[in-house]
Amino acid sequence: MEKLEKFQILVSCLIITLGFLIATLIFASKISKDENITVTGSAYKIVKSDSAKLEFSIRTRKINQKEAFNNLKQLTPKVVEYLENKGFKKEDIDIKAMNGYSVYRQNEKGYSTNEVIAYDASQLIEIKSNDVLKIKDITTDIQNLIDKEINIEVYSPQYFYSDLASIKIDLLKEASLDAKQRANSMLEATGANVGKVKSMRMGVFQITPVDSTMVSDMGINDTSSIDKKVTAVANVVFKVK
Repeated sequence: MEKLEKFQILVSCLIITLGFLIATLIFASKISKDENITVTGSAYKIVKSDSAKLEFSIRTRKINQKEAFNNLKQLTPKVVEYLENKGFKKEDIDIKAMNGYSVYRQNEKGYSTNEVIAYDASQLIEIKSNDVLKIKDITTDIQNLIDKEINIEVYSPQYFYSDLASIKIDLLKEASLDAKQRANSMLEATGANVGKVKSMRMGVFQITPVDSTMVSDMGINDTSSIDKKVTAVANVVFKVK
């Protein structure tokens, strides 16, 4: 019985080995017939944002438009003073145009009537800085303005990296080399070698948070994170020799 089991194991190993050899020969035959191999290579680099911006709105509700806008005019200098005390320069602060709309009374069924009961107004302010950590810190600290009876709405900060152009060139080169290494590995078992490049197509760049696995056919340009992962992809067709 023990000899039979050993024989069965031996036969199984021979079948697996034979299958691998047949698959390799088929692959080699196909490669030789097609005379080319298509490989996708990739490369990435981790970068740190070197500029950032933050937008937030001062909001108020008054009985009419005039009072609402006058209230914003009183609140805006206080906010600017707060920002300057936090180290922002006047040229870093961009005060946008005021916006507003009338608020209408609702009837007992929850539908709006034509009766105006108040006016909501807002003042959008944008701050920019090359000190990304200062923008990150102000994002949470600015909520303290509520203690001064200033109603604000803070939007998500945006972080940017200015030298993407030069990085993209280097990454495309590295992605192409990666494609060639992959092609060499694939052809090694067949006895064939990688020849000249027949064609090359660069994929879209993926700029994502470092730990993200997101990809998109249209490419991704993340502005939510300070540290970013820039990934390049190259689809290369090599001649087989």
